[in-house]
Amino acid sequence: MQLTLLGTGNALATHIYNTCFVLSDGESHVLVDGGGGNGLFTQLEKAGLSILEIHHIIMTHKHTDHFFGVIWALRAISQQMNAGAYEGDAYFYGHDEVITLLEKMAQEFLPQAIVKNIHQRIHLITVHDGEIRPIINREFVFFDIHSTKAKQYGFRVTLDDGYLTCLGDEPYCEEEREYVSYAKWLLCEAFCLKSEADLFHPYEKHHSTVYDAAKLAEDLHVRHLVLYHSEEGRLNKLERYLQEAQSVYSGDLHIPHDLEKIDL
Repeated sequence: MQLTLLGTGNALATHIYNTCFVLSDGESHVLVDGGGGNGLFTQLEKAGLSILEIHHIIMTHKHTDHFFGVIWALRAISQQMNAGAYEGDAYFYGHDEVITLLEKMAQEFLPQAIVKNIHQRIHLITVHDGEIRPIINREFVFFDIHSTKAKQYGFRVTLDDGYLTCLGDEPYCEEEREYVSYAKWLLCEAFCLKSEADLFHPYEKHHSTVYDAAKLAEDLHVRHLVLYHSEEGRLNKLERYLQEAQSVYSGDLHIPHDLEKIDL
């Protein structure tokens, strides 16, 4: 499998795109969140992907920097269905709140010609805590991250020799231990350096520092760690991010830029 980071930035980033990514297994692709708008299409194009290739979309939660791009994806997919250019069906996965919100917003803001494909060729699938779903011939397990803000789900997906866990965009809590311990890959938010916590206030925003995420990965025996959802000044101080993480984490560390591809 391959991970393509379409965006790695936090909600207010302007020089990088909001955090979202694609998991690919050959010609099969899963989009996870959509960023904050139709910039999603630009990022897909730059990554060499097309919305026509996306048949599975996972929504972690309803925050604008993750959710609004999914509305654009639904619109584009339905439009291409109407034009006869989109082959097969599309599947949107999320907990009950985001599925309800997605349909409500589609009904409210999109033309009826677009909405008509919902429940026909566009399937809105509610997933539950601990539920297992086969997606692109892989086993995805969805789990509640016990968010203190908006309800949010992460997931674990089987790889050929282990599993990858996505924690969404909030700090780890003990209820997630079974999904994180000994993961081959962990995708984890890291809003800023611990040394700059007084400047960026990550804890007030319910986010982690680079140090926190790296220490977690070390303690739970994670082999490969990917840090994202950061303040965009990170681009100019990547070496400091690496130093802080490597001070407590001995595994394989990735602090990717937008559009970076990682073989899993």
